[in-house]
Amino acid sequence: MNSTESRNLVGEPDGDPSDEPNKTDDHHSNHLLITRIFLEPFRWLQMLSSQLSPTFVAGVVLVYGLNQGFSGSFFKVVSDYYWKDVQKVQPSAVQLYSGLYTIPWVMKPIWGLLTDVFPVRGFRRRPYFVLAGVVGALSAVAVALDGGMSAAAAVGCLMGLSAAVAIADVTIDACIARNSIEIRALASDLQSLCGFCSSVGALLGYSSSGFFVHHLGPQGALGLLAVPPALLVVLGFFIYEQRTISSHSEKKAVEKLGVAMKGMYKTIKFPQVWKPSLYMYLSLALSISTHEGQFYWYTDPKAGPAFSQEFVGIIYAIGAMASIVGVLIYHKTLKDHPFRNILFLAQLLYGVSGMIDLIFILRWNLALGIPDYFFVVMEECVHRIVSRIRWMPMIVLSSRLCPLGIEGTFFALLMCIDSLGGLSSKWGGGMVLHLLHVTRTDFTNLWLVVLIRNVLRFSTLAFIFLVPKAGQSDVLIPSDLLTKNSTSIDEEDHENLELVPLNVEKAQV
Repeated sequence: MNSTESRNLVGEPDGDPSDEPNKTDDHHSNHLLITRIFLEPFRWLQMLSSQLSPTFVAGVVLVYGLNQGFSGSFFKVVSDYYWKDVQKVQPSAVQLYSGLYTIPWVMKPIWGLLTDVFPVRGFRRRPYFVLAGVVGALSAVAVALDGGMSAAAAVGCLMGLSAAVAIADVTIDACIARNSIEIRALASDLQSLCGFCSSVGALLGYSSSGFFVHHLGPQGALGLLAVPPALLVVLGFFIYEQRTISSHSEKKAVEKLGVAMKGMYKTIKFPQVWKPSLYMYLSLALSISTHEGQFYWYTDPKAGPAFSQEFVGIIYAIGAMASIVGVLIYHKTLKDHPFRNILFLAQLLYGVSGMIDLIFILRWNLALGIPDYFFVVMEECVHRIVSRIRWMPMIVLSSRLCPLGIEGTFFALLMCIDSLGGLSSKWGGGMVLHLLHVTRTDFTNLWLVVLIRNVLRFSTLAFIFLVPKAGQSDVLIPSDLLTKNSTSIDEEDHENLELVPLNVEKAQV
């Protein structure tokens, strides 16, 4: 062992000029490592583009990142201020109106059937991207330009914005499902791409929402939401899709519609399917939403903490980052646990975390010496992490209940059931807010509304027996059901149902 090696082992400084190249090499290695980390996402996107198609990857980024992630989060904050400051309606009424936004999502099976079995001029996907873009852009422009719009007309326009995202979401999901089946090695990469785009978009939307509300007003900020759906129109023209050529397209469409409906009816009758579906609905519906009552209280200068518009956006932006932490916790530690165990734990944590809202509304945090700004950020982070841990196994469970052959349409049906649960939650919360007289200025009973919500969350645990004890990788529905529901119609139109080619060579054949 030479003197240089000895000094390195004991940590002694070495002033020998011969060591300078080693320091230079270390610096160069660190620089290469940083460069590699920075370039890795771009290389990953390049790999997906080469294996699938650049237009497909662009479509996922546009739908999940810009329309679902950014627009969805931006819309949540801006619409709250629109109803509060422009329309000046009560929080219970806003709960009713916001529940109506979920109707286009409840209709996801219809959008799925339309995109699957009713091509327009030979194209199954492109026309629906264009339709979604036109509906969304016109709705945003209308609500932004009409200063005296009635509440009913405003609800219609905001439902149009929601419908645009729902239609685009169903269309791109069908393409993702098909490509995930064809190239199974890339299935997890596609889901990661969707989740990453949605999370980054939500972070940007929440971060900028308060700024635009403050400088443009709620109505002007809503007008900005015309841009993402307008880009969907562009997507509909340039995204790759093989054209369907059939002399009996109408007859085949009717046949495929009938097969899909029969397959869904047959599948939903199985106890292994309807029991967990019922639990997912109840877990969402019984957790009544108190969002609007709490939002009005957050921004009230007398009864509440009077948070500014910018800070409200920051709260949600931090929550969006916390939701990513929830995904990582689930992925690293919970994904191998049985469905019943993980959903029981998640629902229990959901009820316990709801008590933090109660502490905040009763202002016990001030008695403990915790400032409102710090406490609400902590509350939002806990809520988002727990909500994500609760939601992820439900999505996995839904995917495990789908039979091959109608997997896209049946998954849309399950998401429709979840949307109905969300609708029931909104309207149930609005009813409780109204019955307990929580208004724009009177928040005396808001604590009681939140307490009722938390009790209902705990009561959901009584229905946990509906969830199977099976592991998250186990088969939940009979294998013969999968075979019988896989139709020849689906197989013969296999190529035509793909949005993008699996590689460039296939597109040229």
